[in-house]
Amino acid sequence: MANAASKLMEAAKSRAEKVRKTEAAEREATAKRARAEAAKPAKAEAPKEPAKPAAPRANFKAKEYVVYPAHGVGQILEIEEKEVAGHRLELFVINFDKEKMTLRVPTNKAGAVGMRKLSDTGVVDSAIETLRGRARIKRTMWSRRAQEYEAKINSGDLISIAEVVRDLYRSERQPEQSYSERQLYEAALDRMAREVAAVERIGEDAAIERVEQALQGTPRGGDKTPKDGEASEAA
Repeated sequence: MANAASKLMEAAKSRAEKVRKTEAAEREATAKRARAEAAKPAKAEAPKEPAKPAAPRANFKAKEYVVYPAHGVGQILEIEEKEVAGHRLELFVINFDKEKMTLRVPTNKAGAVGMRKLSDTGVVDSAIETLRGRARIKRTMWSRRAQEYEAKINSGDLISIAEVVRDLYRSERQPEQSYSERQLYEAALDRMAREVAAVERIGEDAAIERVEQALQGTPRGGDKTPKDGEASEAA
């Protein structure tokens, strides 16, 4: 019996020794890994990209008159803020009184869409002088010229609009305009007169009168009947 008990004790001691050695080996391995990690050179941190600055707000203010290319002269009623998809959005609220329309334009997109301040008096004088020049009618089909006139009207550029007014103006001695020519002429005249009125602080009727006076003094090179396929839809 004593011999058996002795063998059991020896076996227990052997198992305990094996467990101790295993734990010691694991501790040593862990320590080695820690030393190896500590010896590695520190990784250089990637430089952080600077935060992109917010797009600057265009230099417009409430109650100011502005020109929006597709609609002409309008007035900024206010600058409002709205939350869209979790982001704060700042908007110009623009009223176009004649069209009875209100347009909201993000303040950081105003420049991209071509919104601008009113022309100064020097530009207005240049536009009036443009009206006194000779009409320049291209020898192309009316449909193509109509597209070019529309592009000029919607460019928002006062000089380009004045060119359309000049080229489509017809005196009493000239052939009558077709319906589409008249429509484009009146659209260009309206755009130009409204900006002239806003810049010079006069009524629109007075602005139209000023434009027409300049046109009536224009040397008209087109006092001839248009050639077939050239000048007018009416032909």
